Amino acid sequence: MSHAGNDNGDFTVPLPDDAATQALGARLARVLEPGLSLWLCGDLGAGKTTLTRGLLRELGYGGRVKSPTYTLVELYPFSSFNLYHFDLYRFVDPNEWADAGFREYFSDTSICLVEWPEKGGDLLPEPDIRVRLDILDAGRSAHVQGLTEAGRKCIARLSTP
Repeated sequence: MSHAGNDNGDFTVPLPDDAATQALGARLARVLEPGLSLWLCGDLGAGKTTLTRGLLRELGYGGRVKSPTYTLVELYPFSSFNLYHFDLYRFVDPNEWADAGFREYFSDTSICLVEWPEKGGDLLPEPDIRVRLDILDAGRSAHVQGLTEAGRKCIARLSTP
């Protein structure tokens, strides 16, 4: 999978179909470590859950992967960490984030993926990595950014063949 990047570790990759989106998720899975959080940004239908599905499959999860739109969070337990997949789409007020008690899920023993992070406002912990998925005329594209030192290290490993 080719990508165009810059010196900051950010890169953009074309995603012509769901298989390419899942492949990017698989690549991300290979470089993530417990303690990291990822924001998955993009419009409805941009591929956030498809990317998450690819990531979870690469980690060895064989069950059904669905967007947690109604449950708000799905837990995927692995032997050395828990992965939490959040969907904040239904939030009307950022205070719902604090009221839900989700902050405690962000720890050194978990990986947190957050869809619709803007609905959590300033209350949401800053992400290590942001993935922006955009719908194009032909397929989609993903812009991946490492926003912390740990996130940039992951992106650097991701860029290494």
